Amino acid sequence: MDAATLSPVVNSQIMINRTFSSVSDNNGTFAFYVNRSDTVVFKSLGYKSTILYISDTLSGREFIAGIYMKSDTVSIGEVLIIPRVTNLKSDIMNARSKTPANFDNARYNVAISAYQGRTTTSQGNSNDPAYSYSMLSQKQKINAYGKGQIPSDQIFGANALLLIPAAILYLKGMPEKPGPLKSDLTDNELDMLQKRYFETLRQRK
Repeated sequence: MDAATLSPVVNSQIMINRTFSSVSDNNGTFAFYVNRSDTVVFKSLGYKSTILYISDTLSGREFIAGIYMKSDTVSIGEVLIIPRVTNLKSDIMNARSKTPANFDNARYNVAISAYQGRTTTSQGNSNDPAYSYSMLSQKQKINAYGKGQIPSDQIFGANALLLIPAAILYLKGMPEKPGPLKSDLTDNELDMLQKRYFETLRQRK
């Protein structure tokens, strides 16, 4: 709720231990599960973040908590916006030339070819008969070894235990994602929270 107007803060984000949990509904109410020593942070645009620390000595299963958020609007002074005046002569003199991408690719390919021509020895030259013969012999050995085998890109491994859940997912489809918890906060509980909030404010004064 808004600490000043007591109006509900809609769609405030709820983070538990830096992990997104849920958002508040149209009435500003929410529900979620926590453990001892958890840290819950409430965030909303235009409000300061509110932190709720869960005590490590907490006992019980269900609790009611009232989160009162303070506005965090910042006012700025007068803003003056004027059009930017361009100088045609300056734009022409300082214009950057755009080199086509094809030209850069061609220059790179030529440089690579020149480098390979300088660094390739007779051992790695395809024009050398001895090198060509060794490469052809190695290729024939690989083909003879792999003849009659299933290519590696066509091998498919399957486990019978994995086929059952896969078949269930195929027939029934993916399960629906569970929705966020819905708050069942009653009007009496809301009034009690507000009374406690006002009592706390009086004690602070």
